[in-house]
Amino acid sequence: MEAWTPAGACPDEDQGRGDTNKMAEENNKKSDSEELNEKLAACEKQRDEYLAGWQRAKADFINYKKDELKHFEDVAKYANAELMMDLIGILDNFDLGLRQLEKAGPVEKGIYMIRTQMEDILKRRGLERVNVKVGEPFDPMIAEAIASAESDKPSGTILEEIEPGYKLYDKIIRPARVRVAK
Repeated sequence: MEAWTPAGACPDEDQGRGDTNKMAEENNKKSDSEELNEKLAACEKQRDEYLAGWQRAKADFINYKKDELKHFEDVAKYANAELMMDLIGILDNFDLGLRQLEKAGPVEKGIYMIRTQMEDILKRRGLERVNVKVGEPFDPMIAEAIASAESDKPSGTILEEIEPGYKLYDKIIRPARVRVAK
């Protein structure tokens, strides 16, 4: 049995139009599919960019937190540097007084014990004396040359430590004051 066709229509023509319509629909489906794939690819690219940006921001924030923590530790570590400088002045005066007492005669052992006790307390708080030795080359990182003198030793050699230097943890808070050879 044949399919019914409208009057005046050629059955082959309708079939030709149907094929054309089917092809157009398939092309539309293909173009819709391609368009969706392009949109999906664009969305995936945007997602990847956002993810990478978020990861960079997170890493930056973690580094910032580490830097701030180190900064706060340094602030806490060196917060009492001014107090230490004041106490160093007292130590210097104590040493000066001891030298004067020694010139006058024997000094009681208790005076030395007080000085040692004070130095130990400061050491526990991170204060250390800078080691400068006579005869060694002058090092401007730990010492300050406040005088020079003629000597048979090479130029720049430390001749005398005039005033001791101190460091708080790893930071020089007062350089040693020395006399150097010309």
